[in-house]
Parts: sequence; structure tokens; C-alpha cells
Amino acid sequence: MKTIIILGDGMADEPIASLGNKTPLQAAHKPYIDLLAAKGMSGELDTIPAGFKPGSEIANLSVLGYDVPKVFEGRGSLEAASMGIDILPREMAMRCNLICIEDGKIKNHSAGHISSEEAAELIRFLDKELGDDKLSFYPGVSYRHLLKLKGGNKDLDCTPPHDVIGTPFEKVMIKAVSAEAQESADFLNKAILKSQELLKDHPINKKRIAEGKDPANSIWPWSPGYRPQMETLQELFGINSGSVISAVDLIMGIGVYAGLKVIHVEGATGLYDTNYEGKAEAAIEALKNDDFVYLHIEASDEAGHDGNVELKTKTIEYLDNRVVRTIYEVTKDWDEPVTIAILPDHPTPCALRTHTNKPIPFLIYRSNGKADDVQVYDEFESPKGAYGLLKGREFMETLFGK
Repeated sequence: MKTIIILGDGMADEPIASLGNKTPLQAAHKPYIDLLAAKGMSGELDTIPAGFKPGSEIANLSVLGYDVPKVFEGRGSLEAASMGIDILPREMAMRCNLICIEDGKIKNHSAGHISSEEAAELIRFLDKELGDDKLSFYPGVSYRHLLKLKGGNKDLDCTPPHDVIGTPFEKVMIKAVSAEAQESADFLNKAILKSQELLKDHPINKKRIAEGKDPANSIWPWSPGYRPQMETLQELFGINSGSVISAVDLIMGIGVYAGLKVIHVEGATGLYDTNYEGKAEAAIEALKNDDFVYLHIEASDEAGHDGNVELKTKTIEYLDNRVVRTIYEVTKDWDEPVTIAILPDHPTPCALRTHTNKPIPFLIYRSNGKADDVQVYDEFESPKGAYGLLKGREFMETLFGK
């Protein structure tokens, strides 16, 4: 049996007035996703354990069947694995966004979706100016970067910047949860303020402003943790071989710890202009050799964070026509049975521009399997399916018949 999860990050939403009180999933023209819903079985999945915020790191770990309270050690440490950066004992890793602050408020979490090339120059500059034997910066993709702090204490209250767009940044700076972590909180907050002084007049930002683009005028560290201890998917579910395809370091890092091979696709951006066809082709080639492929598409989540209803609807249509259609048409006549699962990790409602913790709709199509009565895939029809409501590892157990 060949199995592929096609994950449209943040696809789920709420009814939107401009769409006739439909969600983007309901409004989008997605004949192939709906075809798989009609030929397969549906349900909904609770991906956010009690006590956790609905971040992509939590949701994707949950989709893959991990016991999140047991294994989660922060987003930064997961992304470090994708970047080939080791987390040593007594080191703390954090996601480090480049963000745009305007009039003292967080304008956006992505510095206007800054290019990787521009961002890398800024991060190397910050590492030279702020880095030392205690603090170090590592460039990633677009606005997503890594910070390591030797001797750092992870007992910190850090706010993801995409959750507080429009908020005065000083109100949501890092807070210590324990007395032992106060030194780390103070150190990191000073680094934030110092980064703003250093980045303000950097040539990259002057050029961006002249071009009408948002400057990357502050760092924003969040999601602290140490090196995680995770079993592989082979150990958890008997998956002998697998691959992960994504433009996002977080997902690739989870894949590394899960024992999956990382496949890089040229032109994969994490935005609406990503190389959908290249990702679909890479997934098909991987399925020929592997038992399992985790194909992650970030575009809908970014459109949700931007509050762009039209773009989010288009990203779902792109996923349907440029990814799902290709994978289904190529694999439906394979001699070996193929299972295709489609789901988001969490909702990212355009109205809120951030994640929520509501259960998400999913479908599982098996080329040799049965169908239930659900005919289309969306937030309201899928929960009526035969699988009902699943939690945690129940999704992977259902997917692999464990």
C-alpha cells in the first residue's frame, strides 16, 4: 500500500460574507478534492491538545500521530533539524522572524514576505553585530530564521507575531514564566530592541522602502525549546520508508526527526506562487519508491494570515487542479493500492488572520476502499462522514489500519 498525506496548511476557515456566507473551501472550484471525498470516507480531526496554542508545529506533530505533550520542544529546535543545525546540550533554539513594525505596532509577521536572499543578508548582518559565544543567528527561508542561545531557559511566554498583528510590540515582548528564566527574557528583549536600531538604516531596508515594500526592521524570537526526543514513524506505525516535501523548515524538520527523507523542490516558496506542479511530480516519484509521502502546501495559511479571501480561495483551487488532480490521475491505475488523505493542520480564518483550534475536516480515499455518504469536502460536510471525530494518533492509526 502506498500512502500520501496532502496537507493544505490553514485551508479551513469560517463562513465569509463576501463569499455568500460560504467558507473558501465551500466556494472554491475543487472537483478533484470533492471527487476523492465522494469516493472515500470523511471525518474531522482535533489536532490541538488541551493546553496548547494552535500553531503549525503542534498541529503537524499531531497529524503525524505524535504525543505532543511528550515530544514538543519548541518550533526552533524542529526547524534547526531541517537546516542541518545541531542543538547541543544547554542550548535553546527559537524561531526568529523578521517582522515589520510601523508606528510601534506589529504591521506583519513576515516583513512583507521578504525574499530569502534579502533576509539572509540581514540575518548574517545581525549575527555579526549581535552574535557572540552566547547568541547566534542562522538564515532560513523568507522571514523564517533560527536563533540559538547558550544557557537559555525555555520557561518563557513568547507570542507568535502572526497572532498579534496590529498590537503595540512592547505589550507582547517576551516574559519570564519563572524566576530562573528572567535572565533569558531580559537578554532576548534587549536583542529585539537592538535589532531595531541596527536594521532601521540597513541598505536592504532602505531599498525596500524606496520600492514601496515593508522593511524587515525587527527580529521576533518565539517558540523556545531544547533538542526533542522523538520516535520515528517506523517505530510508531511501522512505516518502512517515507519522504517529506515542503517549502517550510518547520515541516522538513519534523520530517527529519520522524525519519523521513527531505525532498527539496525548486521553486517551492511557501506562498501562492509556489511550484505546485513540481511538488506533485516529486510526490509521485517518491511514492514509486517509498511507502509514505507527507506533502505540505503552505499557501492557504499565508493567505489566511494576510486576510486575503480571494487569494485563499485561489490557493485551494490551485491545490486541487495542480496537485490533487495530477497525483490522482497518475496513481489511480497503479497495480499497488494507493491511499490519499487530504486535510489542513488547523483553520486560519481570514477574518481573524490567525490560527484557531477547531477540529479540521479530512478525507481518506483508498483506490481499493469503500465510500461513505459524503459527496464534497468542507468544514460542514466532512464531519458527517463515517470516521466521525478523531483525536491525536487516531488519524494515523486509521490511515494505516493500526
